[in-house]
Amino acid sequence: MKLSIVVIGDELLLGRVTDTNSGFIARHFDALGWEIASVETVGDTREAISSAIKRAMECSPLVITTGGLGPTKDDITKGVMTEIFGGEPIKNAEVLDNIINVFNLRGLKMNPLTADQAIVPSSCRVIQNRLGTAPIMVFERDGRMLIAMPGVPFETEGMLVSAVIPEVITHFQPDTAIAHRTVIVTGITESALAKQLEEFEASLPAGLHLAYLPTPGFIRLRLDGVGTDSSAIDNLADSYAAQLKQTLGSLMLYDGDGTPAEIVLTYLRRHGLTMATAESCTGGNIAHKITEIAGCSDSYVGSVVSYSNDVKTGLLGVSRDDLERYGAVSREVVEQMAAGACRATGADCSVATSGIAGPGGGTPDKPVGTVWTSVCVQGRVTSRLLRLPGNRSRVIERATNEVLIALAQVLRTL
Repeated sequence: MKLSIVVIGDELLLGRVTDTNSGFIARHFDALGWEIASVETVGDTREAISSAIKRAMECSPLVITTGGLGPTKDDITKGVMTEIFGGEPIKNAEVLDNIINVFNLRGLKMNPLTADQAIVPSSCRVIQNRLGTAPIMVFERDGRMLIAMPGVPFETEGMLVSAVIPEVITHFQPDTAIAHRTVIVTGITESALAKQLEEFEASLPAGLHLAYLPTPGFIRLRLDGVGTDSSAIDNLADSYAAQLKQTLGSLMLYDGDGTPAEIVLTYLRRHGLTMATAESCTGGNIAHKITEIAGCSDSYVGSVVSYSNDVKTGLLGVSRDDLERYGAVSREVVEQMAAGACRATGADCSVATSGIAGPGGGTPDKPVGTVWTSVCVQGRVTSRLLRLPGNRSRVIERATNEVLIALAQVLRTL
């Protein structure tokens, strides 16, 4: 089955806002065995929206649009849908009740423009948007379906998973069974991994497919199975997943899916350990990744963002002599930061970073992208020197992933 995605909004077309909706939709439908036929971004004009929708419907039985459903004058998607699918604008009482409820929960006063969001084409079927005020509209014609979703990522992501995907599966794939098995791999490039798994991939039977999903620092390997018998496809996926894990050996960091922070928390809980963070160049990003995860307080105790040398010496106990002799970006300093984080917080484990994220501050000996990372687990300290490419945000993100993966590798072997 094919899916086309149309992303609507001048702010997206002009790059003022980054489109995250199309990627989120594509990833979730790819996991369900759908082929993503096209993704198109268009501005807020009737001609552009109409032409994009017609092109999408010509090549795919399912089209999902995002954006253009708000209360302002540039939100014209409803009018375009009425032109394409017919019908007339009508006020939907259930949508209006939902809008009133959303505003009441947020303690806001509703205005006439917002109330007008309850006006929808009579040619659509409505899925109530429980996360916002713009209704989700479902149009059907000639065996094809178009689902118009809001552009706010929080609303699109939540409603896609809870309501839209179940709607699509019921309509298009009522007898399809799907299985997924994921492992996280690190310490190898994607091309080298593909070479190592050539024989395994060649052995996969019809209905099974191996997907490579690389992220800086690690690779997700997802084994996807599609069939008509749920039990049979589950058993097949389990059997080949076991073969995959045996083939990967020590390259496999984690059996399942998750971010580096989620993986670390899983291993900490498994061993009944706690952790802290000591960050310089990453500026609290590691702590941010961990504290995004609900329930992390059972394993994560706190952080010291030691951007200045005075904080490194005063709170983490780093030797001032070593700072002067080796510099802040050094093995000696980062290892003392990691050990100091455990001392200061009482945590069993810690990670530390000190580096040059750029764009300035580099030297011939320590160019931009030079990052020292350290891991301390129950008093045993290890460190690693990274040379990371990219801009400041990429260096910070990659260093964050790398040091969390390093901790996960140690915890995995306990």
